[in-house]
Amino acid sequence: MESPSLMLGREQGWVRQQARKLNTNSVLFSMDLSRKNITELARELRKNPTPSEKLFRELVRKRRFKGLRFIRQKPFVHTQYGTKRYFYIADFYCAEHKLIVEIDGKVHDYQKDYDRQRTIVLENLGLKVIRFKNEELLNEELVFERIMKAIS
Repeated sequence: MESPSLMLGREQGWVRQQARKLNTNSVLFSMDLSRKNITELARELRKNPTPSEKLFRELVRKRRFKGLRFIRQKPFVHTQYGTKRYFYIADFYCAEHKLIVEIDGKVHDYQKDYDRQRTIVLENLGLKVIRFKNEELLNEELVFERIMKAIS
């Protein structure tokens, strides 16, 4: 396995590549999708994690952190008008504490207002949201400390 710093260095190119695949620079999706199709989109995102998502997953997979289960790429439909659904896909979700963990790559430097609005919408659904920059993932102690603070 390559070093975390090398994994994080590949992040920027990966984000551009995935945005081109999805034909979007945003993580907000508004489409005429059934719940099945939203789940399929989330499944596709799970198959292609960013290097930072892989790193975080290694920290928490198999209930390694306090016995908590974190689900990757969890969709949340927040509004529906007829057949049109508005939804977000969270990077990681711990149902036991209704906690969303977002891993912010370079693209998030340019969409701070969008991220703030997204957090407000998710919090209005009764969820807690914490965000980590890619670089913060290199400090496991900081990551675990912030998660503990969020769930207490």
